[in-house]
Amino acid sequence: MLISITKNALNDPSETFIFRPNTISVLKQIVGGGRDLHIPTDAISSQQRLVLEQEGISFVEKGDADLVITEDEGKLKLLKKEEVLITSKEWEPVIGFIIRKARKASIQRKTNETNISIDVNLDGTGKADISTGLNFFDHMLDQIARHGLIDMNLKCEGDLEVDEHHTIEDVAIALGEVITKALGNKMGIERYGFVLPMDETQATVAIDLSGRPYLVFEGDFKREYVGDFPTEMVEHFFYSLAMNLKATLHVSFSGKNDHHKIEACFKGLARSLKMAIEQNGRIKNLVPSSKGTL
Repeated sequence: MLISITKNALNDPSETFIFRPNTISVLKQIVGGGRDLHIPTDAISSQQRLVLEQEGISFVEKGDADLVITEDEGKLKLLKKEEVLITSKEWEPVIGFIIRKARKASIQRKTNETNISIDVNLDGTGKADISTGLNFFDHMLDQIARHGLIDMNLKCEGDLEVDEHHTIEDVAIALGEVITKALGNKMGIERYGFVLPMDETQATVAIDLSGRPYLVFEGDFKREYVGDFPTEMVEHFFYSLAMNLKATLHVSFSGKNDHHKIEACFKGLARSLKMAIEQNGRIKNLVPSSKGTL
């Protein structure tokens, strides 16, 4: 990955060719983290160039950058093409975003009933490519990705000619396993998360990534199916997910429209999961548990 830094981001805004405070440390972290550094020729002075050489900070003066660090109205901005990824007055959030390891994972799960492949990026933007053979289920899984800001590619070929049960259950199992794998040692995560209203429906989804799987599910459906999705499988999806995510999960809902009830539960799960997996820089090297493990 090539990181480009503009002149106005490198230098103190009150001085010409004087490094912004902590810049040398930041450049060392970029290079030390295995990223390549791009600094335009006109961005530094000969004296600054000498300082970088003395500090062992290597860089190139030409190249197409993957990310650009610039400055605008006193704030540092990290850009990917024209998209602003992060804005801060300080270096720490910017460099933290660059050098942290993306929490990605993939799994393949094949049985006599289903063949599933899933790729997730917990630090994504909610992009999803999902195909299970059940249109309403695809829509619900897309809500998890979109509202949880989890990039997800999920393919499932199941024995739908028999029943929907195996597809829904096995996808929940695989999804729980892949998120657990992507979380790794869980250092720095918030751990807890909750809630969501949708029209006349209210769903409360509380999660604890505790390592102790448990499900409490409270609510009723009037219809047997919503689209091609059997409503009896909603609770079973959350149960299978909780067991394999190793999470304590409480889901409760009320309302009139079964479509809204199900969608509120899935969106509530997404928002809860987003909160729980969020990384907190103040505890980045700590597991959020008095036991020291989750």
